[in-house]
Amino acid sequence: MNETETKLSLKGNWNVIKGKLKQSYGQLTDDDLAYTDGQEDELVGRLQKKLGSTSADIRHLLEKFNRP
Repeated sequence: MNETETKLSLKGNWNVIKGKLKQSYGQLTDDDLAYTDGQEDELVGRLQKKLGSTSADIRHLLEKFNRP
């Protein structure tokens, strides 16, 4: 995994991203989407398990939902 893969800038837009994820994936709970700055890897891991996707797919999804 390279440096850019580990850095997700979710901080300012997290509530918007979280809303989009819940809309798209109704099975996600608030616990699944709990995010604290600096805990991106834990968030990605929880979403991987819940959605059955790869780490790269989850990161791509988060970046997609983070765009205006």
